Amino acid sequence: MAEYFEYLGIMLGKVFGHIGTWFYKAWVSPWTDVGANFNEYHQILTEILDKTQNTFLFWLMFAVFAILILAVVGGLLFLLFLLIKKYVKFAKSEIDKDDLKRQIERLNYELWQTVQEKDRILGLQLKTLGPNAPKKPGEELSEEEQDAQTIDELASRFPKLAHVDNLYKDKDMSIPEYPGLTLEMLCENFRNFACSQMGLYYKLNTVRQMFAGIGAGKIIILEGISGTGKTSFPYALGKFFAHDAEICAVQPNWKDRSELLGYYNEFTKKFNESEFLRALYTVNYRKDLNLIVLDEMNLARVEYYFAEFLSTLEMPNPNEWNVEIIGSRDSRDPKLFKEGKLKIPQNVVFFGTANNDDSTFTISDKVYDRAICLFFDDKGIAFDAPNQGPMNVPYSQMQKLFDECAEKYPVHQETFDKFSELDTFVIKKFRLAFGNRIMKQLTKFVPIYVGCGGTEYDGFDFIFTNKILKKFESLNIGFLKNELKELNQLLDKMFGPNEFPMAHNYINNLIRMN
Repeated sequence: MAEYFEYLGIMLGKVFGHIGTWFYKAWVSPWTDVGANFNEYHQILTEILDKTQNTFLFWLMFAVFAILILAVVGGLLFLLFLLIKKYVKFAKSEIDKDDLKRQIERLNYELWQTVQEKDRILGLQLKTLGPNAPKKPGEELSEEEQDAQTIDELASRFPKLAHVDNLYKDKDMSIPEYPGLTLEMLCENFRNFACSQMGLYYKLNTVRQMFAGIGAGKIIILEGISGTGKTSFPYALGKFFAHDAEICAVQPNWKDRSELLGYYNEFTKKFNESEFLRALYTVNYRKDLNLIVLDEMNLARVEYYFAEFLSTLEMPNPNEWNVEIIGSRDSRDPKLFKEGKLKIPQNVVFFGTANNDDSTFTISDKVYDRAICLFFDDKGIAFDAPNQGPMNVPYSQMQKLFDECAEKYPVHQETFDKFSELDTFVIKKFRLAFGNRIMKQLTKFVPIYVGCGGTEYDGFDFIFTNKILKKFESLNIGFLKNELKELNQLLDKMFGPNEFPMAHNYINNLIRMN
């Protein structure tokens, strides 16, 4: 045993001795010759000084080169310092980024938990105020069933749409036809309703143009200066049909469809549903006319965030009006989704309000050509109207009235011929053509406008002014005043001196402004 401990002592002594020698050679030994090196430098300097005769010049050159050498060494040391500092800063920022990511993940998780708790509480509050979901006659959900329904909604990737499914589950949404209804009656009753119930005053022609626009297309733009009642117009119409319009405020930072419909959050595994998406989804359950309003729609570029709808609504077959919401499928997704797509139903109309000022974007011709545009240039004049209540009208009955107008009030061929002559004049003088889309809208709009109580010429006047003359704003009108006067004379010659008042007024304004 003693021999082993003797061996162990000698062995440990050697090991630690070798380690000490290594540290000495690595850190101390390289510096032992520094003093001798400086002595050698001094010896060289002394020998050279003994040989030189111009001592002043020698010392001057010595000082200059010494300063240069010191500057180079100092610069290298400073560069090394900057590199080390930059590395330390980079390493610290990376650590901060990792810490920030962890904090963001924690906050996202807490936010998701808070939203879930809020939805659960709101669901429970709705149950205390009334039924959480429509029930069959004589049938009510128990408290356990209601809780299970709320939990099922929260478990879905689309909690808002899942709530809509439960809200309309097994509910009969059919609406009986309104007896003796005509489009002219609808126009009169809505105007009287807005006046008597809401204190809003609209011109009868404006109401006729609006209903004809609903029959001719799915997009209606209400344009004009602020404070002329653009937003209140569809709001009042929703009240008139006993189903409030959904008003969605457009934000200036909207750039694509995700701002309009929402987006899928990969972290929470939930779809951030917008109010626009919820409103559009709800329309598929209803049988009446539904209005979705894009308020201040030109605060952002309409052709960016609404591009998919502009293209989809142009498809000739309404059964192909589908918008993709999500690519993947899940068994708990909303019931009305088909392969992740949602259908745009026929009983929805998109209203857009647009101000004309420096804070907004100019609406492009692509949007104008696909929409019916109503211009609000002044406040309505007050009038007395009989008391009129809301009307519950099925959309199918309205569509039937729109379709009947094409048979009852077809556009006369003589008027079409005159309009073709007008088209030729505009192409020749202003290099602008109508296009097939506008002619298609014309054949739909004018018969419905006549069915609403208007005249054929007034319908043509509205389309010509809002679809053709509006494009003149992009021309150099200062050089086209004579041509505009000729156009005024041609309208009087073809349609009569008292016809086409909107067009005459628009042309005269262009001449005065330029």
